[in-house]
Amino acid sequence: MVWFSTDHQSSSTSTAILSAAATITTAIVLVRSINDLIPDQFQNYFSSRFRRISSRLSSQLTVVIEEFEGLTSNHMFEAANVYLGTKISPLTQRIKVNKPEKDHELSITVDKNQDILDSFNGVQFKWVLQSDFINQSPKIGEKGSSRTEHKFFDLSFHKKHKDLVLKTYLPYILKKAKEIKEELKVVRLHTVDYNGPDYWGSVALNHPATFDTMAMDPEMKGELIEDLDRFINRKDYYRRVGKAWKRGYLFYGPPGTGKSSLVAAMANYLKFDVYDLDLREVQCNSDLRRLLIGSANKSILVMEDIDCNVGVQNRESGAEVAEDDKITLSGLLNFIDGLWSSCGDERIIVFTTNHKDRLDPALLRPGRMDVHIEMCYCTFSGFKTLAYNYLKIEQHLLFNEIKELLSKVHATPAEIAGELMKSDNADNALLILVNYLQRKENRT
Repeated sequence: MVWFSTDHQSSSTSTAILSAAATITTAIVLVRSINDLIPDQFQNYFSSRFRRISSRLSSQLTVVIEEFEGLTSNHMFEAANVYLGTKISPLTQRIKVNKPEKDHELSITVDKNQDILDSFNGVQFKWVLQSDFINQSPKIGEKGSSRTEHKFFDLSFHKKHKDLVLKTYLPYILKKAKEIKEELKVVRLHTVDYNGPDYWGSVALNHPATFDTMAMDPEMKGELIEDLDRFINRKDYYRRVGKAWKRGYLFYGPPGTGKSSLVAAMANYLKFDVYDLDLREVQCNSDLRRLLIGSANKSILVMEDIDCNVGVQNRESGAEVAEDDKITLSGLLNFIDGLWSSCGDERIIVFTTNHKDRLDPALLRPGRMDVHIEMCYCTFSGFKTLAYNYLKIEQHLLFNEIKELLSKVHATPAEIAGELMKSDNADNALLILVNYLQRKENRT
């Protein structure tokens, strides 16, 4: 018979635990002593050598895809972010979901430090979104430094698949991301936001304007659509002739003639984002360049009421330029068609003004503003478009009288639309409009 002593077993266990604790404590003290005795440069040297040897022994290769390359956003990072949003698996523990109020679909993207597994041509890939923070020096006139988040993807795979990744897998992701974005495309309106990483903040542009609803001359409308179609299909042409792939439009005319609505109609037609640039919010020429670089391809850059910006008024008019005006005409011209303007493709620049004659002629020449479109007072053809939009009618007994009145008085499309909205009944609405136009005629 064998007897087991409980006291002896408990004592042995306690001794083992104390011995292990003593060993760990000794190791910690030893590591600290080594750190104190060995200079930092030697520690860094041995650490880097160890990592180098480990990497040589490892069969894995990691590709780092950063969010920004210098001042420009990394298209590969954006594409990976879109693509991986479709690769969320049940094993993923954290995802990011976003839906602005006016967007139609949920936007799903990966969160930081989450392993996302993908398979391509029978090869397994692991993606991880990571980030760190970088201290930035303060701008002129600002106090204290700021911290900017720096995001990047780590893509890990077996070394033998490097050529597959660089030549096939990553181009495939670029193509798929483009298809996904086009399918879910929501036109966005961007405004200047100095707190953003690229100086822009955005919301969904839910503007209902289309070319069908625009009350403008049909011939002019057709020519504009034809010009836009020709522009977006001429990528190879622009490269062949050595010109930046961009197009400039000047919309000029009295307030209320639909200049801003025409920009929205262009954006909805092309599915281009709109970047609304108010030069009064821009601090200097260098910020102007940063804003240009931060805008995406396939976009419309709009500068409304450009005549209200002192720096671009006609120099021959003798207008005084304020000393604290930091945006110069030369800076704006370089922004439009200088070297910086080539930092992007398929871009449209639109100026709007109520007073074309106040603009410096240097802004208006071809190559800067290629197409000049006068937004005039409402014509009879424009009125018929508005009558159909608001009242769903194409003919009425009062049309001839309205046509005659419009030939005598100046009324903007905004004025006509405002009168038509005063009644849901077509007869009453047209009578209200006739009375309004007659009052304008009597005042002239």
